[in-house]
Amino acid sequence: LQVFDDEGKDVTPRPLFHSDPTAAVPRQGKLLASSSYFGATGSGFLSPFSTHQTSGVNAGLGLLSRFRLLTSSNFSDVQVRREEIKEELTKEDLGRRKDIYLTETETIWILAMPPSVVSVESEDAGRVQERNRIYVDICKNRPGNDHFVEKTMQTINGAVKNKEVQCDKITMEDKGLMATSWDLYDSFNLSEIKPTPKAEGSRATTGKSRKSHTPKNHDQTTSVSSDRDSTTSTTIAEDAVLVRIQEEEECHSEAILTSENFQQDLFFMERILMENIFQPKLAAYRQLPVLTDPGVTTDTSATAVARKEAKHGEHDKEKKKEEQKEVFIEPSVLSDLKKTPEEIVPTRPEWLWSYMCDLTDGHSVSSMAWSKANPDLLAVGYGAFNFKEQKKGLACCWSLKNPMWPERIFRCEHGVTALDFSTASPNLLAVGMYNGSVAIYNVRSCKDAAFLDSGESSNKHTGPVWQLRWVEQDRGATGDGKKETLICISADGRITEWLIQKRLDCTDLMKIKRTESEKKKLPGGKERKNEVLISQQAAGMCFDFHPKDANFYLAGTEEGHIHKCSCSCSEQFLETYRGHKGPVYKVAWNPFSTDMFLSCSADWSIILWHQDSQTPLLTFTSIPAFVHDIMWSPKSAFIFAAVNESRVEIWDLSVSILNPVTSCLAKPGAKFTSVLFAKTTNCLLAGDTQGEVGVFKLHNLPGPPSDKV
Repeated sequence: LQVFDDEGKDVTPRPLFHSDPTAAVPRQGKLLASSSYFGATGSGFLSPFSTHQTSGVNAGLGLLSRFRLLTSSNFSDVQVRREEIKEELTKEDLGRRKDIYLTETETIWILAMPPSVVSVESEDAGRVQERNRIYVDICKNRPGNDHFVEKTMQTINGAVKNKEVQCDKITMEDKGLMATSWDLYDSFNLSEIKPTPKAEGSRATTGKSRKSHTPKNHDQTTSVSSDRDSTTSTTIAEDAVLVRIQEEEECHSEAILTSENFQQDLFFMERILMENIFQPKLAAYRQLPVLTDPGVTTDTSATAVARKEAKHGEHDKEKKKEEQKEVFIEPSVLSDLKKTPEEIVPTRPEWLWSYMCDLTDGHSVSSMAWSKANPDLLAVGYGAFNFKEQKKGLACCWSLKNPMWPERIFRCEHGVTALDFSTASPNLLAVGMYNGSVAIYNVRSCKDAAFLDSGESSNKHTGPVWQLRWVEQDRGATGDGKKETLICISADGRITEWLIQKRLDCTDLMKIKRTESEKKKLPGGKERKNEVLISQQAAGMCFDFHPKDANFYLAGTEEGHIHKCSCSCSEQFLETYRGHKGPVYKVAWNPFSTDMFLSCSADWSIILWHQDSQTPLLTFTSIPAFVHDIMWSPKSAFIFAAVNESRVEIWDLSVSILNPVTSCLAKPGAKFTSVLFAKTTNCLLAGDTQGEVGVFKLHNLPGPPSDKV
C-alpha cells in the first residue's frame, strides 16, 4: 500500500518494525520469552524487560537455561530461510592476487569512569585519603561477609519511537553596526535639549531685524537728497530696533547663565581647576607622589603667588617653632627604644591649606565632624561661645575636591555649638545650637531649610547644646541588631535622647545633679559650712560613650567633675572622678586601651584616668592656657592632640610625658578652638576663632612600640 500527495510524491509512512527474514517469527503476547531467544529479536524490536545480573556465574547460567526452556516451547517450528546465491569462480579468478588488510576496530566504551586526582598539599587531601581508606577496607571485608547479598534484578526499558516533523527553514543573518561615544551621548540627550522660548524669540526677532535693516538703509540713502526730516525719522527707527535687539540678547544670556546645565558645567570645571591648583597639597595629604607637568615651564601668576605665600608661611612657622620649642626625650624612653637622641627624628607639622571663605570670616569654629560614609567630607560648625558675641551661625560641608568653597551651606538663626553625621543614614547631619535647639539637615538636598527641628518639642533644652552624637545601641531582648539614637548634653544639666519620627522629641537619660564638695576644717578645728546652691543641677559640658559597651558613658560638668553613667540607670552615677578645678571641656575614651580616658579643663591641665580608679594617673600641663579640645589618634594608643588658646600640641606618651613632641602656633589675633584627626592619613585639622580650619601634615609621626600595649 502506497500513499501519494497532490504533486505525486510518495508520502507513505515508514514502518515502525522491520522483520528479519532469517529469524523465526515468534508468537504474539510472549514478549518476555522472545527477549531471551538466541537471534529471535530483530533490529527494530525492543523488549520491555532486560536482565541485570549481579550474582555468580553458576546462578546466571541456571537462570538462562530456565528461560531457554520456556521460550523454546513457545516458538513456532516453521522458519523462513533466504537462499544464498553462490558466485561461480573461473580459473582466472582463482589465480588472481587479492590483498586483505587487517585493521583494528574502533574501541567501544561501555563504561567510562575518569579518575579524579587531588594534590596531597590541597585542603581536601585528608578527606579524600580517608574516603579511599574506607573504600579499601570495604573491598577487603566483602568476601564471606553476611552484610552483602547478591541478587538479580529486572528493569523496564521504555519503548522508543522516532517521529519526523516539518518546520520552516531557519535562516540566519549577520549584521554589523558602529557607534561612537559622541553619537551615544547626543542620542540620549536629544530629548533633554529644548530651546528656550526667549532664545527662539530673540533669534526670530534678530532674523526679522536683519531682513528689515537693508531696505531701511536704502530708504535712508534716498531720503538724503529729498528731505532732512525723513532722514532723522529713519535713524530713530533704526536705533529703536537695535536697542530692542540688545535687550533680547541680554535676556538670552541671562537664561543661559541661570540654566541648570550651565551651573553643573561650572561646578565640574571649578573642581578641575581646584584639583590642578592644589595637586601638590592633595597629593601630600593622601601620601601620593606629586605630579609635574613637563609642558609647563612657568607658573601662572595666581599659582606662583599662592606657592610663595605658602613657602613664606611655612618658613616663618618653622622659625617660631625652632625658637620657642625644644623636644624633650626622657632617658628611660631612649633605653627602651634603643636609640640615641640623634637617631630619633622629631615630628614636624606642615601646613597644607585652610578651609575658609568670605562667609566663614569672623565666625569661630565650634565643632568638626567627618562623614561616616565619605572620609573626604567634613562638616564644620561656626558659632560663638560667649553670650555677648552671639550672632547667626553656619553649618558648612567641605570637600577635598574644592578647599576654597563649601559644598553645602546651612544658615542657622543661632550660633552652632555641636554637630555630627549619622552612621545609619549618612546623609543626615545633626546640629546643636546655642539657644538649646536641635536641627537635622539632609546634605543630599541643596535646600537651606532643616529636615527636622526641635522647635515644636515641649521638652527641648533651655541652655546651649554643648555636644551631640549619634550612638548605636543594642535593641535588647525585644529585637535583633542595633538602633541609632541621637544623644545631646546641654547647659541645663540634662542628657537627652532624641526620637526621630514625624518630629523631634526627646526623653531624659540623666539629670546631672550637683555633688557636695569635701568638707575642709578651718585652723581652729571647725568645719567650713557648705555654700548654698542656687541650682541643684550642674551644667553638662561634654560626654563620650564607651567604645565597646555603648551602655556606659562619661559626662563632664561645669563644676569640674566627671561622672560615669549608665543608660539603664538614670537616678544615680556609677562613679565620680574629681581632679579638675574648672569646667571640663572634653572627655575621650582611648580607642585601643578602653579602660583609659582623657579629660581637659579650663584649669590648664589634661588628666589621664583609669575607669577603675578615682585618682588621676598622669597630669599634663604645658602652658597656662585653657585646654578647649583633645582627641586620641586613630592609629596609636600613645598619641593624642590638644588645643590650647595659642597652639595645637601633639603628645606622644611613648616618647615623653612632660612635654609635647611638637606644636603649631596660631595666627596673630586668632585662638584655636577645636582639633580633629584625619581618618586615613597622618593629618591634623585645627579650627580657630577667625573661621579657618587649617590642615596640617604630620611628618615623622612615630608608630606605637611593638613591645608595649
